[in-house]
Amino acid sequence: MNIIERIEQIGIIPVVSIPKAEHALPLAEALLAGGLPCAEITFRTAAAAEAIAQIKKHLPEMRVGAGTVLSVEQADVALGAGAEFIVSPGMNPLVVEHCLNQRAPIFPGVCTPTEIEMALSKGVEVLKFFPAEPAGGVKFLKAVCAPYAHVKFIPTGGIDTKNIGEYLAISQVLACGGSWMVKPEWMNAGEFGRIKQSAGEAVALIRELRATK
Repeated sequence: MNIIERIEQIGIIPVVSIPKAEHALPLAEALLAGGLPCAEITFRTAAAAEAIAQIKKHLPEMRVGAGTVLSVEQADVALGAGAEFIVSPGMNPLVVEHCLNQRAPIFPGVCTPTEIEMALSKGVEVLKFFPAEPAGGVKFLKAVCAPYAHVKFIPTGGIDTKNIGEYLAISQVLACGGSWMVKPEWMNAGEFGRIKQSAGEAVALIRELRATK
């Protein structure tokens, strides 16, 4: 099973900003214990690369990607640390081409037909729809899906337990990105048990939603 198939199977990618590298393992352990063996570690903090490296070294069963990758240099650092996929907030041709040359899965961010076609011109057909809610939400995504029936989307931005079901009901949605189960204040307070519980609730919700699809 490749990384795209695994992400689709899981149905949700926890999007995490880790302020301290020592939080990486307890966080990953909490997600695993809750049934979420996947995380997107954003490059919004200096600890991102070390966090990815620590998780991949000690918990190889975790599928770990790097998010908020804005440059070729960041992509190289992330891949060097062990990131299995790259996520960018926008459609940066240089980053996309570099990752493709490295045979690294990349999910560039798009929110317009023009950006979708830019990604398609590079041969990328799994795209991050970002920022999902501010960009028009489910209604907009459904409209965009129509002319691009072969494209898969990972909506991210403003998604939580209240609206994730609407996104997952769209056949072209591969999975959703979300951060509600990994709140920064829980991590900073060392409340990893709450993250485990929230992850478990998210997994149960995805299972329930898919059962009634």
